[in-house]
Amino acid sequence: MTRLLLRNFREVPDVALSASGIRIRSADGREVIDGSGGAAVACLGHAHPAVLEAIRRQIEKVCYVHTGFYVGEPVEALAEHLVGHEPGGLTHAYFVSSGSEGVETAIKLARQYALETGQPQREHVIGRRQSYHGNTLGALGAGGNLVRRPPYAPILPQASSHVSPCYPYREQRAGEDDAAYVKRLADELEAEFQRIGPNRVMAFIAEPVVGATLGCQAALPGYFKAVREICDRHGALLILDEVMCGLGRTGTLHAWEQEGVAPDIQVIAKGLGGGYQPIGGILAAGRVVEAIRAGSGIHRHGHTYAAHPVACAAALAVQQVIHEENLVEQVAIRGRQLETALKRRLGQHPNVGDIRGRGLFWAMELVEDRETKTPFAPELGMNGRVKLATYARGLACYPVGGTIDGVRGDHVLLAPPYITTEDEIETIADLMAAGIDDAVKGLPRSAT
Repeated sequence: MTRLLLRNFREVPDVALSASGIRIRSADGREVIDGSGGAAVACLGHAHPAVLEAIRRQIEKVCYVHTGFYVGEPVEALAEHLVGHEPGGLTHAYFVSSGSEGVETAIKLARQYALETGQPQREHVIGRRQSYHGNTLGALGAGGNLVRRPPYAPILPQASSHVSPCYPYREQRAGEDDAAYVKRLADELEAEFQRIGPNRVMAFIAEPVVGATLGCQAALPGYFKAVREICDRHGALLILDEVMCGLGRTGTLHAWEQEGVAPDIQVIAKGLGGGYQPIGGILAAGRVVEAIRAGSGIHRHGHTYAAHPVACAAALAVQQVIHEENLVEQVAIRGRQLETALKRRLGQHPNVGDIRGRGLFWAMELVEDRETKTPFAPELGMNGRVKLATYARGLACYPVGGTIDGVRGDHVLLAPPYITTEDEIETIADLMAAGIDDAVKGLPRSAT
């Protein structure tokens, strides 16, 4: 009997014995392609020698210091690497141990900015339905994940509300062009500002490409420009959560680069350290930091393991490899190959309603009927069936249910490492298509 508090007591996970490149080997001798990088984490794959060496070197120097006394050498170097060139006006970095902690940091920084600028009434965060910003209570409250929120609803922070996501496949109306749909969403956000009171909203938070909850859903052109304009007009900060979609995953270093806007605060995590050490963080705009410097001079937030030297050394090595090997450019190339391969194999599949994504970040929304977009019955657990079917064939994907409203809808997500080759892309697409076929064939007769 395991002593672990498992994610699912009805499923016993395999024991990972070793991993290298894009493959993981379990204790029973099976080898599986890590087609989702875990949860879009393993951007460099596994056991990259440059990262392992950086960790080893740092462990031999300093493993841990508290930020009240010291800053680790690689911490400053990592910050300089990320914001030394001040991308989009982002000038400072703060490092924590996860994406959830990064979102908590961003929200608290937005609140402190309001206080430092003499606006104590700003206390509300607007997010979007079917978004996910982390599993701590503050992050869960800001997010709109309708699967994870309900058990904790009574204890979630109440200073948040949610508007519609940009979800064309399900929510763009018949005959409504992209510009009209974007305007409708912008009008809804404006109405929410007015409902709350424009001077009470401290921030709007969104994922530029929505990750697991909605399945690699990018916004339509012009959406984030409209959002930026509304935030600026009402004096609210724009927080962009790039925990899953950032640092190269979508084919540019920052996903917001493809939207023509920059955030006031950006949250980063998964692609930051590639899973080699737990790390997340925020990048903050100069005007936000300057308000604190000119005011109290104290960032009123902290964690015991903030700016952990070994985690930052690993992340710095990951970012250096990405830069030196031109992997962001490679993601864009491989992403186009993956899009083509998936659409060639599944574009007309009767049970694949939509294939969407950017870079090496793609999802397939699964449906019972492609023409009517009818989802599978939730009790079938179709996303889990696909997960098991593809895993049996040697591919790990990321399955999610509740795509539409927290109950209905299924999708599976692929986020292979940036080092994936062209041949491996084709193999991943083959295995994904075969796994979906296997899952459909395995359905109870009454469901097919």
